Amino acid sequence: MKASDLRAKSAEELQTELLGLLKEQFSLRMQHATQQLGNSAQLGRVRRDIARVRTIQRQLANSSAK
Repeated sequence: MKASDLRAKSAEELQTELLGLLKEQFSLRMQHATQQLGNSAQLGRVRRDIARVRTIQRQLANSSAK
């Protein structure tokens, strides 16, 4: 997921994307804990995507507050 794609989304779309990523992260963590996760790199990818979405949300909040 690219930051430019996220910047094109509205605040509600970003929130929806974030909730989906958090659910995916939880699912991956459970798979990892039960030794069912085949590709552990997915955890890092999802974690970075969550950080990317939150960063864009903060940037939008700061730009609208000014």
